[in-house]
Amino acid sequence: MSTPSAPNEGGTELAGSVALVTGGAIGIGRAICVGLAAAGARVVVADRADPGVTVAEVEKAGGEALGVLADVTAEEELADAVRATVNSFGGIDILVNNAGIFAGLTPGPFELLNADDWRTVLEVNVIGSFLAAKAVVGPMRARGGGRIINIASTTAFKGTAYLLHYTSSKGAVLAMTKALARELGGDGILVNAVAPGFTVSAGVEQHADRVGAMRQNAPGSRILRREMVPDDVVGAVRFLAGPHSGFMTGQAIVVDGGAYLH
Repeated sequence: MSTPSAPNEGGTELAGSVALVTGGAIGIGRAICVGLAAAGARVVVADRADPGVTVAEVEKAGGEALGVLADVTAEEELADAVRATVNSFGGIDILVNNAGIFAGLTPGPFELLNADDWRTVLEVNVIGSFLAAKAVVGPMRARGGGRIINIASTTAFKGTAYLLHYTSSKGAVLAMTKALARELGGDGILVNAVAPGFTVSAGVEQHADRVGAMRQNAPGSRILRREMVPDDVVGAVRFLAGPHSGFMTGQAIVVDGGAYLH
């Protein structure tokens, strides 16, 4: 049986880099923040929830972090987060667009969804990613380049039913990744995505009644038959943020234990 990866092993591949992670207060976002800090990056934890616990975890592990309150749907709050990052750490090299809505959604037939359900999901998962990329591109250009890493989902590849608005939003994130890669490549800004499978995060634990069936079924669909945890996502993010992916852009890395063979 496979075991979870060890993404928090110390490294120096991101030494001197500054990373801004949206949705970094809990779950996958927190794991990414700790993992990037373990690779040497200074990390800004941006979330509308209190980022303090993540900042404390990074600092406990010997890293350097800054917490900022920011809702990715609010353009001015993102601008403030970017200003705080530049003022504290001198610039931005890495953006991880992790903030998103999933675990709180109730799976069901598409005809029961309404326009407001769609708007809520698209505003966070798609427009929020766009606004964050827009906010960081100036500082990245000033540094001579950067990395934008969008957190997508395997639902967009598999066409997962009964979550049409979520599945569609992650398909849009993948399309955005490709289009931004073409638009920003001349600036030395590489844009890639990581597409996780169903991950047992804090949000999933908090909404067990809504996603219990998905959690039960997920391990059996994988080659590596175990639950996926937030730390499993971090290795791919570290790779895309670091020097060993310098000739990759517009790509998506699937991390799901072999449920979808991309």
